[in-house]
Amino acid sequence: MLVMPFAAFAPARPRPPTDIEFCAWVGQAMPGDRLEYHRGFLGIDSAPAISTLPEADRRRLAALADAAFRAFEAGLVHLVQERVGPDRFAYLAVARTRPRRTPMPLARLLDAAEAA
Repeated sequence: MLVMPFAAFAPARPRPPTDIEFCAWVGQAMPGDRLEYHRGFLGIDSAPAISTLPEADRRRLAALADAAFRAFEAGLVHLVQERVGPDRFAYLAVARTRPRRTPMPLARLLDAAEAA
């Protein structure tokens, strides 16, 4: 009898969103919606000197992390980590209720991404 490891039956993880896709999600998300934007150790995975990711993937991840932080600073999302194993985390963005006093159009988030 052939026994396959559990990981062989796990569904393939979708690719992480790009920074633009993340901003689009923020623009249409309802309060409480959650998006896992990275799984790993973000501080290491996005650092140029120590990341084991290919350079193009590392740059994409750094841009995504910047977009997530900008959305957090604008009050549009909560950023949450869930431990999934030793030195491994699921990084989540949770949509917040949009502030009424300072609307944040999606175009402004995208402009900030291009300026960075």
